[in-house]
Amino acid sequence: MPSEAKIQTAQKYLQEEGVDGWLLYDFQGLNPFARQFLDLEGAGLVSRRYFYWIPARGAPRKLLHVIEPHTLDGLPGESAFYLKWSELESGLADLLRGARKVAMEYSPRAALPYISKVDGGMIDLVRGFGVEVVSSASFLQYFTCVLSDAQLELHIAAGQFLDHTAAKTWEKISHALKTGSKLTEYDVRMFIAGEFEKHHFEAEHLPICAVNAHSADPHFEPKKEESRPIQRGDFILIDLWCKKSQPGAVYGDITRVGVADTQPTARQKEIFQIVRRAQKACTDHIQTRYSRGELTRGCDADQVCRKVIEQAGYGQYFTHRTGHNIYTKDHGPGAHLDNLETIDSRSLIPSTCFSVEPGIYLPGEFGIRLEYDLFLAKQGETLITGGVQEEIVTLF
Repeated sequence: MPSEAKIQTAQKYLQEEGVDGWLLYDFQGLNPFARQFLDLEGAGLVSRRYFYWIPARGAPRKLLHVIEPHTLDGLPGESAFYLKWSELESGLADLLRGARKVAMEYSPRAALPYISKVDGGMIDLVRGFGVEVVSSASFLQYFTCVLSDAQLELHIAAGQFLDHTAAKTWEKISHALKTGSKLTEYDVRMFIAGEFEKHHFEAEHLPICAVNAHSADPHFEPKKEESRPIQRGDFILIDLWCKKSQPGAVYGDITRVGVADTQPTARQKEIFQIVRRAQKACTDHIQTRYSRGELTRGCDADQVCRKVIEQAGYGQYFTHRTGHNIYTKDHGPGAHLDNLETIDSRSLIPSTCFSVEPGIYLPGEFGIRLEYDLFLAKQGETLITGGVQEEIVTLF
């Protein structure tokens, strides 16, 4: 269960935001953020709706079903109970009495779908008590994606391993090409996955190897039956992500590009340089502001990156956000670098990690994505993990 200090920290953020309280609500796991904050992941059977009210000032309170009265045992605050739906509504009204602005896991206009875990009906019910519902997004990530020192070490280890594995993958492809051995996109995918298993790393999904026009599809997945062989002259993209196979481990995530030739074409060099400039501009923007003690929003960082590609005339070919939060899941719950798919107005906060991965995807030709991870350390320092690619890898 969360400590008194954790609850007091939440109250500090509520006071800073001018919010009267935070209403944590869940029904059968629909709100993982509530379960995470309340440390209920390992709890027994919890099948009924429960509420935990943290006021900006004062003691928390609970509202629980009578057949599950122990759901929030160990948490500070008095408990009230309901049996009938009418008692739930009256109990909730009592819980919120005097409050005017309440934070929940909600996003106005669904601008941040990652945060929208409370269903619209419950929002309606809470509003019915004369309460304004605001999003908890501004402070929620302080409780959901901040890395401990041990987690940072695991993230760095994952990045170093990925960088080393990418180099081994290029060596394997080069050797196959030079010896005339058949090697397909799927073979490369499974080679990387085998390296993960051999060295005790794991991933939610298999890595990507995409050749030529396939690399222009950001989410291309090579299938065994449809995979094409890699041949001399091919353009190759590999995207790999993993974490240590142990509790609490944090992902690393990188993307690399290469050519099965002695040098890339002029067109490939041009696109690579634009993407690298965009990646560097975004990174510089974040590092500069962070070193000054000025946080930046995820949407603003995305726009800095996107502007470079748009000014080069390829804006329509940058078809995804610039980056995503990284935590114990590869796509974590914190701020993303995104002003395209969503408006992520959350600030990039200390001790969090995210990818920086601009791309240009030319249908029928090739796509270039460059990806490393950026960690915001203490005292305004930043750390790039996973390695930096400065030129296209050549395999002959």
